Amino acid sequence: MASQPGILTEWPWQRLGSYKHLVMVPFAVHSVYSIVAKEEEERDYTRILILPFLLTRMLHDQLWISLSRYRTARGANRIVDKSIEFDQVDRESNWDDQVMLSGIILYIGASTIEKAKNLPWWRMDGFIITILLHVSVVEFIYYWLHRALHHHFLYSRYHSHHHSSIVTEPITSVIHPFAEHLAYFFLFAIPLLTTVLTKTASVTSFVFYVTFIDFMNNLGHCNFELIPKWLFSAFPPLKYIIYTPSFHSLHHTQFRTNYALFMPFYDYIYGTMDKSSDTLYETSIKRPEESPDVVHLTHLTTPESIYHLRLGFARFASKPYTYEWYLWLMWPVTLWSVMITWIYGRTFTVERNVLQNLKLQTWAIPKYSIQYFLQWQRESINNMIEDAILEAERKGAKVLSLGLLNQEDELNKNGELYIKRYPQLKVKVVDGSSLAVAVVLHSIPVGTTQVLLRGNPSKVAYSLAFALCQRGIKVATLYENEYNKLKLAIGAEAATNIVLAKSYVHDIKTWLVGDGLNKEEHMKASKGTLFIPFTQFLPQKIRGDCFYHNTPAMVTPKNLENVDSCENWLPRRVMSAWRIAGILHALEGWNVHECGNTMFSIEKIWEASLRHGFHPVVVASSTQKS
Repeated sequence: MASQPGILTEWPWQRLGSYKHLVMVPFAVHSVYSIVAKEEEERDYTRILILPFLLTRMLHDQLWISLSRYRTARGANRIVDKSIEFDQVDRESNWDDQVMLSGIILYIGASTIEKAKNLPWWRMDGFIITILLHVSVVEFIYYWLHRALHHHFLYSRYHSHHHSSIVTEPITSVIHPFAEHLAYFFLFAIPLLTTVLTKTASVTSFVFYVTFIDFMNNLGHCNFELIPKWLFSAFPPLKYIIYTPSFHSLHHTQFRTNYALFMPFYDYIYGTMDKSSDTLYETSIKRPEESPDVVHLTHLTTPESIYHLRLGFARFASKPYTYEWYLWLMWPVTLWSVMITWIYGRTFTVERNVLQNLKLQTWAIPKYSIQYFLQWQRESINNMIEDAILEAERKGAKVLSLGLLNQEDELNKNGELYIKRYPQLKVKVVDGSSLAVAVVLHSIPVGTTQVLLRGNPSKVAYSLAFALCQRGIKVATLYENEYNKLKLAIGAEAATNIVLAKSYVHDIKTWLVGDGLNKEEHMKASKGTLFIPFTQFLPQKIRGDCFYHNTPAMVTPKNLENVDSCENWLPRRVMSAWRIAGILHALEGWNVHECGNTMFSIEKIWEASLRHGFHPVVVASSTQKS
């Protein structure tokens, strides 16, 4: 919101929230009805193309968002190093409003202007008129309109909203108050209306012009330089005709320079070109890919999780992952993405963060959770993990942490497989088990004397049982085979506190649960039971009268930068213990692996996490279902 919002700041459908898209339904239905109900000679096929065109515009914008986030995470050609945070994502989440506005105006124009009906597919004269009017009229008026918007009166009421984003993303280009968008639309409508009124308009010229504006807007705000230097060398006048991302980036950092729409020509004429434009371009175009200090290796979970990735839908990524029923409408894209992951055999960079002097990156294996349980997929998954470790080694990373199922015992023995293959590895492989155990231990309510341990056996489960028994807390199990395995795993001395719970299972109010907790076992818990997961995946919340804690995680310190997405189902600025463990190993300079059967000191890593600003998730994050 602008610092002093003026009239027509709010979009007309803003109060509708996620239902705002219903505004488009009457227009779309009417366009279909006009085709079905009218005779052949009365039908206007131009109008039926508006909705598909709007959808392609949204796809175009989304592709720019994904590309920009991928490129800026890797670092190559990045322009501005400052952070993007959740407040910017929230502020820019309504980027599709301008697509809706253009659609409504196009529908109204197609219905009321007789010359706009049944446009031909192509006319050369209209195409040329559109280009000439843009270069001469639109660019000139926009330049002076833009300068006017930087006057303190209009800036404080309208344009400051756009400039709230110093570090731009492609879609920052269309984040303006409603009144400002109206002004832009009428400006860009000059070539379109002119060709309509002169009967030179065509479907192609309309689509080309709007797509051109979208393309150039996204390009100028993408925060990485992508226009190659050889273009300017081959044709030097090009620098006056087309702007670059670095050229417009200076407008967002300096504010009073580089006002041009897409053609720097007017900034040169009127003396408002930033003198550092060429220098910033040279610096950005030569900037190499960033080498991380810490890599966290994760993977896709469900097919729909592609939309939750930071490279997916920014609004989804900024909230904890939950399944949304309307995503089934995206099934063609979802199916296509699944097929791509089966073909694509390399990790990809998802996110970058900075903590103190450490450069952090998150890489993802293009595999879904279900594929980790397929025996014939395990070799290819292990090869991808191995390649990621070796790539991190080549890039000089200090630590690589294994997230989600990348450390499964049945897959690679908690990462031990790679250490045995490459005993001279400099990058330290961390499975994070010690911090996960520490977080669970400190999540158990004070005064607890007994807990029920339930779930598939794992390194974390055995370590938890051992730590609890040493503290004098009784650890109960439901089944005799689990009871025997635990006693054997933790040793005779500590095993005296391992008990078999049958008749008194309802008396135990704290359950430590891993993968494999079924509904029948779930229903054995008494009212008010607290479920604390020790696995990386949330248990299903089927009891409305019980409490559920998050998976092992901690709130990140305030100086962790560039946080604009949630890690899977965790709340904002909360990070899994397995991921934090890798960061702590790098911060503390612990030059050891933590994988296989090796466990790091639980107390030592817990104290280190608190010392570096990580702290436990507040009890309020454990919710009771209504």
